Amino acid sequence: IDATYGTMLDKLQTVKKNLGGKPLTLSEKIVYSHLDDPSTIPVRGETYLKLRPDRVAMQDATAQMAVLQFISSGLPRTAVPTTIHCDHLIAA
Repeated sequence: IDATYGTMLDKLQTVKKNLGGKPLTLSEKIVYSHLDDPSTIPVRGETYLKLRPDRVAMQDATAQMAVLQFISSGLPRTAVPTTIHCDHLIAA
């Protein structure tokens, strides 16, 4: 965990330096801390971001489809921790 958050902080410092030290919103901090290459300068509406998420959270029906696709892939485990959140009462 320490290594993950340490890397995120390093990436944020690199991005802030590249952007001239301007304050970042919470959303920008979350997205920029997961950049694959923090040395690239993102331009709103133009840059495609390559992200490296440290966790994946899915919800409801889309999660079920993703799980079915994962099962059919034959992989033994996910690349990052994954959770599924259901906000409906399901009766079996």
